[in-house]
Amino acid sequence: MGELIMSAPVAGLTSKNKITAEDVTMLRREVFADGVVSRGEAEALFALDQTARDKCGEWAPFFVEAVTDYIVHQEKPEGYISQENADWLVRTISRDGMVDSRTELELLVHVLEEAKSSPNQLSAYALEQVAHAVIDGKGPLMLGGELVPGLIAKAEVDLLRRILYAYGGDGNIAISKAEAEVLFRINDRAAAADNDPSWNDLFVKAIANYVMCSAGYEPPTREAALRHENFLDEAAPTLGGFFSRMVSGGFSAILEAYNSPDNIEAEWEARNRASEALARRAETIDADEAQWLAERVGGGQRPLRDNERALLTLIKHASPEIHPALKPLLDKVA
Repeated sequence: MGELIMSAPVAGLTSKNKITAEDVTMLRREVFADGVVSRGEAEALFALDQTARDKCGEWAPFFVEAVTDYIVHQEKPEGYISQENADWLVRTISRDGMVDSRTELELLVHVLEEAKSSPNQLSAYALEQVAHAVIDGKGPLMLGGELVPGLIAKAEVDLLRRILYAYGGDGNIAISKAEAEVLFRINDRAAAADNDPSWNDLFVKAIANYVMCSAGYEPPTREAALRHENFLDEAAPTLGGFFSRMVSGGFSAILEAYNSPDNIEAEWEARNRASEALARRAETIDADEAQWLAERVGGGQRPLRDNERALLTLIKHASPEIHPALKPLLDKVA
């Protein structure tokens, strides 16, 4: 399995069931000795992670650091994850299409956070792992405590936010359709549950970002677009005067991100670029995205969910840039 296994001390580790703090110190010395983590070394570390049942607390941080170093920093140009390495990572940590250890999930998220750029399926794949945990009660989050299928706890929201932030690097500012699809699937499954309030906040901002940017808005950074401000927390089951309060505080705060002082100098240039791009793309693409959203919020077959109503109200307040194909949907909200 490559050069690391060939060293006697490491070969010894594969035959025993335990990794101690001393073992990790030795591994760190061996692996980082030449300043280069190789494919063989990374594969050997995966083998150790899977075979050793009793691992000390020092193991996980070392494992994540070493494999991330191989994937993110050894390729040229540094920081850009190649399609080949992304495929290798998914293949190596997947059994039945799922990540099955919390250490490996942390590795996946850390790789996204460290990389300047990564293939788009890597972010969607990471989101899928959280979706498995939410929808089926399966997956690595189970190791972090009791997991209730169909309910979104704060730990899952925090992880989703980390993944979405991480992928907002080089050229991936707007939320992608693949990411939006996963978020809608999670929302559908958890609609009736007593979810952590931060879920509504993240869901509305992320989907609004996808729709608004596809309609020609210059995307702010993901950090600005998804900033953690729980003004949607008050969305109680009985809405009451919730929306008027949210429109005055929450919506203006979201929309500010799309037109913040940071963007003032570039604003006219951005608007010109956006309108040229829209003209080139033709209206059908916008109509497709409007149709996509209409289908995701139930195609009129069921009542709107609270966070969907909030999403549509936000989009309505962003008019007139939003495509007219969305009008029938927006007429459902105040």
